[in-house]
Amino acid sequence: MGHSQFDDASRERTAWNAGKKVGTKRPFTQKQIWAIRFFLDCERRIRDGALFDLAIDSKLRGCDLVKIRIRDVVAGADIRARAIVVQQKTGRPAQFEITGDVRASLLAWLERRGGSAGDYAFPSRIDHTRHMSTRQYARLVDEWVTAIDLRSDEYGTHSLQRTKASMIYRATGNIRAIQILLDHSKIENTVRYLGVDAEDPLLLAEGTEI
Repeated sequence: MGHSQFDDASRERTAWNAGKKVGTKRPFTQKQIWAIRFFLDCERRIRDGALFDLAIDSKLRGCDLVKIRIRDVVAGADIRARAIVVQQKTGRPAQFEITGDVRASLLAWLERRGGSAGDYAFPSRIDHTRHMSTRQYARLVDEWVTAIDLRSDEYGTHSLQRTKASMIYRATGNIRAIQILLDHSKIENTVRYLGVDAEDPLLLAEGTEI
């Protein structure tokens, strides 16, 4: 069926993803995590170090990570060992751990940042009363990735969200635990999220002697 010359659909347009690598981003390895931490430490980028560490521990989507308020992660004068935020996508609360080294990193940033409990932990560079935008967060991640000679089309904000969950899965093989940690409604979603294929359960089975 033909199109009118006045029909926009008939015009050739470049696809939004032309030249871009789409799909699931790779999780970081332990070596890559330490490389990024070393880079940020050498550059004395305390905020970015705290953001990077919290992104890995929290396993949150970027839209939820940038909206974290100081009161979400602070209890009195200390950083919480566990925190909880309401997810934008699902409207459900998500609980996550903040491990010792990450608490130290976050405390160092918040002491420098100052502010009150209701302020955003990572404010916008333009308006400090607002939170950092997801676009700014993505640009920072691209910078960290390229700084350690990784391809920015293979790693991104989603890599940070996936990293710890992938490590836990490789260590335990417990998909159900990952499903709970990520608050997935269906275990099939967790399987797709982790990129689990038929070979993974077989490798786990082969490593189990009876």
